[in-house]
Amino acid sequence: MPDPQHETSLAHFPVALFSTVMGIAGLALAWQKAAQVLAWSGLVGQGLAVLAGLVFLVVAGFYGVKLFRHPAAARAEAAHPVKMNFVPAISIGILLLATAWSRMAPDVASWMWGVGAALHLVFTLRTMSAWIHHTHFEIQHLNPAWFIPVVGNIIVPLAGVRFAPAEVSWFFFSIGLVFWIVLFAIVMYRLFFHAPLALRLTPTLFILLAPPSVGFVAYTSLSGGLDAFGRVLYYTALFLGMLFASNAMRFFRVPFFVSAWAYSFPLAALSVATLSMAELGGLPALRLLGGALVLISSAVIALLGGLTVRAALRGEICRAE
Repeated sequence: MPDPQHETSLAHFPVALFSTVMGIAGLALAWQKAAQVLAWSGLVGQGLAVLAGLVFLVVAGFYGVKLFRHPAAARAEAAHPVKMNFVPAISIGILLLATAWSRMAPDVASWMWGVGAALHLVFTLRTMSAWIHHTHFEIQHLNPAWFIPVVGNIIVPLAGVRFAPAEVSWFFFSIGLVFWIVLFAIVMYRLFFHAPLALRLTPTLFILLAPPSVGFVAYTSLSGGLDAFGRVLYYTALFLGMLFASNAMRFFRVPFFVSAWAYSFPLAALSVATLSMAELGGLPALRLLGGALVLISSAVIALLGGLTVRAALRGEICRAE
């Protein structure tokens, strides 16, 4: 007989846990780039890619059971003004896995990329329709996690340049770039002129790092090299990284929540962007910075993994907020 307490906990299994896949897969890409630019061991990146795939299977398994046994809870999460923006982390996780596996298993990665891109387009259309025709959103609901559904389209070209015609990647890149600019302005307005973010959402500020970082890597892959616009994207990401580093103590004081995984992928993305900029621009200082960022990202994600396991063992993950 199913344990009633276990069943109740499963109803609260958060879709935001798919951000663990994003973080680990992003770190795999960072180590793969470090192997290419800094001649570090390629085994670490491959191992992390495998680990990210295993984590995805575990998280997807639990969430699949939640969808089957507690569909009302899943629907409520998908309609929640804050939580709904983490649902597309599912498709982003698949896209990042495809990118991390693109050289190890190109046939599998190509299939995964197609599924991830199609699913993310569906999530984008669904989310934007909800935004346009909403009846319950307020300014306090807005936070950097709103970038995930639409701006996540920038991730598609990372592997799309290998697996699809260039126009497909430009289509997704254009969506992500234009709406990044729109949402960036709205989010900054909310941060400047309204109440601070709720404590558990404070880590989502790091999501601001991801669009220019990933956008730089995607754009240089699509355009075939470094130009003025690529520099604008990278140096925007670098400035945001400096801004958050200067406020590091504020983030250290925040207790652990699942939302803390918002630190992971943006840091890994900035690492990849920095190493790519060092490679394209021939800048030795950025090679050093890129290597340091890979190590920092590794330490942060290892810490987040340990804290997540501890919180799960204490029953602090799957419970009502």
